[in-house]
Amino acid sequence: MPITGTIIEVAERDPDQLAIVGADDRLTYRELIADSRRMFAVVSALHGAQAEPPTPALETQGIPITAISVDSAFATARIIAGLAGHRAISATIDPRWPLDHQVGVITSTGIGVVISDSTELAEALAAQGWTGTVISLARFQEREAQLQERKTRFQERETQLRNREAATDPDEFATPSVRDGAEPFLMLFSSGTTSNPKAFLKTRQQYRENVAVSAAHLEPFPGVATLAPGPISYSLTLYAVIECLATGGSVHVADTFAPIEMSRRIEDESITRVVAVPAVVRALADAARRDPDRFAGLDLVVTGGANLPASIRDRLGEVLPHTCLISYYGAAEIGFIGDSRAGDGTWINVYDTIEVQIRDEHGRPAAEGELGTLWVRAAACSHGYVSGTTDAVLKGPDGWASVDDQGRIEGGMLQLAGRAGDIAVTGGHKVSLPEVERAFDDCGHLGEVCAVALADPGLGSVIALVVEDDIVKDELLAHARRRLAPQFVPRRIYRLERLPRTVGGKIRRGETVDLIMQGRGERL
Repeated sequence: MPITGTIIEVAERDPDQLAIVGADDRLTYRELIADSRRMFAVVSALHGAQAEPPTPALETQGIPITAISVDSAFATARIIAGLAGHRAISATIDPRWPLDHQVGVITSTGIGVVISDSTELAEALAAQGWTGTVISLARFQEREAQLQERKTRFQERETQLRNREAATDPDEFATPSVRDGAEPFLMLFSSGTTSNPKAFLKTRQQYRENVAVSAAHLEPFPGVATLAPGPISYSLTLYAVIECLATGGSVHVADTFAPIEMSRRIEDESITRVVAVPAVVRALADAARRDPDRFAGLDLVVTGGANLPASIRDRLGEVLPHTCLISYYGAAEIGFIGDSRAGDGTWINVYDTIEVQIRDEHGRPAAEGELGTLWVRAAACSHGYVSGTTDAVLKGPDGWASVDDQGRIEGGMLQLAGRAGDIAVTGGHKVSLPEVERAFDDCGHLGEVCAVALADPGLGSVIALVVEDDIVKDELLAHARRRLAPQFVPRRIYRLERLPRTVGGKIRRGETVDLIMQGRGERL
């Protein structure tokens, strides 16, 4: 795992370089090594004390799994980084997930230790007969402190004896090391908001491959200070932590994005690179408009996901013309695939080490420009999903993998059109619902919208647009007709008091349809 090799190297070369920085806490590379030793000792003792430990999923090769489910981004990043250099598998579980989702992934994957402050989660796991251990973050840190005190007493006794050969380091303080590439070390989840989460594992070699791709294109250079605000349970934030440590940089984390606080940290900590979701990039641009001097040293903003609204890129470009914005596309299961550096992020330049293919509904290669399912072949791709969480297939025997993203290829570039559920058929035409939504990015003061497909006996389905704002229907439709092909123009407009969203702020399309079908929306 490059994270451990680099941590050891930087700790020897520049021990006081910052590794992980929170609002009130910070760890240097030297401290991260010592931190890792104590942490693994505590985790090993917790797993070892279980009379009947949960059995880790078969795909884990019998390696115990430790999950972190706390609000503190600093604590989560520290634990993930600390356990990476040992025979351990880490998982991050968003404490805001529905309780049944949290219980489901813990029991189905064989997670043995959960660091969580939720008594509700502990009680629910006990009710399911789970035999693992839940420990609060404060109690976990207390155990680390106790081990450090024991270590200090040992060293004092060693000095008194003045016989270093007769005294040996306690077994619980194993030193982190670079481990075999085939060994899994990280468990991730595909969801947790709209469906039962699917778990998958990343081996150390798969992340070495992924780091090689991101390092070549997304500029996580050695010594660079990167701000990555948001929960570490988000794959974008988690990967930012790993890639920064893997390349010898400093990662600055935050539990949430507070514009004033982040502006201060960007200036005071000499942060030159930000990795954040599009909503945070929008807030960052607004903060820069109010106080541009604090952002004078910001060179690069990296955001994940497809379909970056062009309005966000334009807004950032207006206030920070010297700052580059890269919108990358990837899937946590597969790895980085490509990026966009202009427009709305829908046209993707595929990285030269990645192979992509569009296939039709019969699994055959689609024609140039035809909409279909995206398949990818990449060295960083996971082997598959953990069998206890789903029967879905990620990768075929030919090595090609798909997470059911839809798109088309034209002139060697990839255009994304959402997931399989984001494609509607109306009057025989395939319509990408995200494409419909993007047409309204520059529509006055209109906020977020959701395009949905509603059943229709004549056309199969009709396209409807659901908004939160008070709008003039005729003006909205006129705007749509100027920007969309006729089959993409919404035939109905509805208004909801609030669009349903995931804990991460994404609009739930399926639940929006349900609310409209229940008559909860006002038809305009």
